[in-house]
Amino acid sequence: MKLDRMTKTEIAKAFSNGEFEITYDFIAENAEWIVIEEDKFSGKQAIIDHCEQVESYFKSVTTDFKTHNIIADGNKVVINGMAEFLRDGKRISFVSACDLYEFNDANQIQRITSYCIQSKEQL
Repeated sequence: MKLDRMTKTEIAKAFSNGEFEITYDFIAENAEWIVIEEDKFSGKQAIIDHCEQVESYFKSVTTDFKTHNIIADGNKVVINGMAEFLRDGKRISFVSACDLYEFNDANQIQRITSYCIQSKEQL
């Protein structure tokens, strides 16, 4: 996939699956990322800084991302799925997630709203 020609769906799926770096060029300078009940990151640099912290965690564990549904309509893409995190072959975390991406007219992420439910058991 040519990085300069990624579709909104490809950008959203990459971000949801933790492939943050390839999405950085597609984040608007004044974007915001709201993780419901957890945090809010305002501005492209704050989002990138948080992504780099998350990537550090991903490097310390084995990750298994599964995408269940992708819904795209105009400038919005919704992705839901799950992520399992393992260390030494044992599950340390399981997250069910839904991310809503809102794009501006320049094909850049303007807002991400993430709903993440963490549990030890897969539903």
